[in-house]
Amino acid sequence: MDTQFDVIIAGGGMVGATLAAALGHSSLRIALIESSEPDAFTPEQPHDLRVSAVSIASQRMFEAIGAWEAMRKMRACPYRQMLVWDGEKGGQTLFDSGELYQPVLGHIIENRVIQLAVVEVAKRLDNITWLSPERVEHLEQHDSTVSVRLISGTQLQARVLVGADGANSSVRRLSDIGIDKHPYDQHALVATVETALPQQDITWQRYVPSGPQAFLPLSGQHGSLVWYHTPDTVAELEALSDDALRDAIVDAFPERLGEIVAVQNRGSFPLIKSHAHCYLAGRVVLIGDAAHTIHPQAGQGVNLGLMDAAQLAEQLLQQHSQGRDIGHHAALRRYERARRGYNQLMISSMDAFYYAFRESSPPLQLARSLALTAADRIMPVKRFTMAYAMGLSGDLPQLAQGKLPT
Repeated sequence: MDTQFDVIIAGGGMVGATLAAALGHSSLRIALIESSEPDAFTPEQPHDLRVSAVSIASQRMFEAIGAWEAMRKMRACPYRQMLVWDGEKGGQTLFDSGELYQPVLGHIIENRVIQLAVVEVAKRLDNITWLSPERVEHLEQHDSTVSVRLISGTQLQARVLVGADGANSSVRRLSDIGIDKHPYDQHALVATVETALPQQDITWQRYVPSGPQAFLPLSGQHGSLVWYHTPDTVAELEALSDDALRDAIVDAFPERLGEIVAVQNRGSFPLIKSHAHCYLAGRVVLIGDAAHTIHPQAGQGVNLGLMDAAQLAEQLLQQHSQGRDIGHHAALRRYERARRGYNQLMISSMDAFYYAFRESSPPLQLARSLALTAADRIMPVKRFTMAYAMGLSGDLPQLAQGKLPT
């Protein structure tokens, strides 16, 4: 096996594999390292708990690298509306794709489906070497290269090492890149349910003082429910029988959910926001959850990571096409400047939503309700918000515009 590469990507999940596929259409030699092979997909399998709200910009990325059709053929549920409302005072905002003359706002897709489709593209490209199960155990930086040792003992060398290995990134730790981490005083219970209603094309979120309650449509008569609450309450809910959990959901969730036929799966996870002090150290650069995590209430986590991948791919390929060092500090710094401020803005915005809806004082309740109502009725503001969230405005990298970067 060749041990000399241009780029080593530690982490073959949704974000890391997308970066590899974007770079793989060039002459760069890529090593893609993943700790475990994703499980194969069959239509009979129940829906996975981990799902993502894939924006239009992210869809365009998947189309550009050739992975979208495979996702669509597995399972991808389009949604055309998104409803957000205050459960205390009733103010609400309804976003509709028709207001931007778009067929959909996005798609709800299982994370494993996304990973399977993108990894399959990467595996088909001759200049990408897939290494799994593997993990970076040690790294050492030199003037013009970075060397890594994998858990198998294999030694690799490249001009750039990308840490796309998740929130507990080994690459970040081994590179001595600091990170600010702050847990929220909420956990999230996630449940896959079968509903009496037919497949829906709306995702909704109701805010109550204990935490948001959300519905994300899945294929068929299925949906993903997210119930944010205190850690103790979430633990109690997760321990219930399927029937008891179904009853608890029906009692707590809004009537628009309809009848729940069955609870098919459930799980929980803590909520933590984090942001790396910087995105690079020498020839090491971070993307996705290795660089940042946000409150999942708006479903933007994977879209932020994919935008990181798109921006970094464009920067690396621009350097490569000009015959320059792809790992030059100034080049990697341009990627960091393009992404870190925007990601911090998203982290802060989710914080603002979290704390604003946690407070139950009457003046703040009224202000929230008025703000949601105004956002629904002031069409220029509403369209701007939708376009921004969908990735239809702003200075977008080429991949987010549906074009392979050059």
